[in-house]
Amino acid sequence: MSQPVLTELLRGKGAHADPIACVEDISAELAARQVAGCPHSIGQVVFHINYWMEYELRRVRGEKPAYPEHNSESFPAASPVDVAEWDRLRARMTELLDEFAGLAKSSAQGLQREIESVHEGDKNVAHNSYHVGQIAMMRRVLGAWPPRGGGDSW
Repeated sequence: MSQPVLTELLRGKGAHADPIACVEDISAELAARQVAGCPHSIGQVVFHINYWMEYELRRVRGEKPAYPEHNSESFPAASPVDVAEWDRLRARMTELLDEFAGLAKSSAQGLQREIESVHEGDKNVAHNSYHVGQIAMMRRVLGAWPPRGGGDSW
């Protein structure tokens, strides 16, 4: 995958929404709200995105983290309702995206090299984009779209 395409997946260019813009102006209360028909809140989806970015970064570093037995292990039991916890989740998301962006630009340890896969799920490169789309849809249902940072509204 080319560096520009990877950057688009990470930071929301082209058809991909910017994950940071999608969560930066969401309150903890809104992030914890359950949307009818959606199994997880925005806060839980951000937790899940962070979980998998941390997992992938461990793989990039040559570690072999155990693949979870069930998807539920990558979601918190409850939505983050505490403002400090929500702020921490958003800040961690930004840190992880920045780390991936740095790796994408690095020629020495960049993301262009083959990384050993231990599970078929390891090959899902558009994971974040998929879940950011879910966040955008939940924001629309909650009447909180577009984000302050911008986003398609047509």
